[in-house]
Amino acid sequence: MFANVGWGEMLVLLVIGLVVLGPERLPGAIRWTSNSLRQARDYISGATSQLRDDLGPEFEDLRQPLSELQKLRGMTPRAALTKHLLDGDDSWINEAFQSPGAAGPATSETVKPHSAPPPQAVVPKPEPLPPGTPAPFDADAT
Repeated sequence: MFANVGWGEMLVLLVIGLVVLGPERLPGAIRWTSNSLRQARDYISGATSQLRDDLGPEFEDLRQPLSELQKLRGMTPRAALTKHLLDGDDSWINEAFQSPGAAGPATSETVKPHSAPPPQAVVPKPEPLPPGTPAPFDADAT
């Protein structure tokens, strides 16, 4: 539940609790909070086990799409593209985006049939707008 709360955050919460509640009421507040969290965790685990008992094998059928959704939540756009378009093979990305000095000059022997297309011409950077001028509207970017 609090997997991403570190020791620094816990120390800040303790200091804030000490200032707000005072030293005489802080231990009781910590005890009440820990008991409440323990009861909530027991209630949730009991509800999960009761749901598993009531649904039986259908519980796993419900759980499978949720686990797939959890996998998608942590997926980056690059990982999603390589998984679905390239079947997880991202070796061409490493070849296409190497630093120019590392690969050396490209010759006809080094270019592979399925390598990335040649880089486009370098477009010069547009000059900055004068102060107070509104930014240009790009209908394709919206």
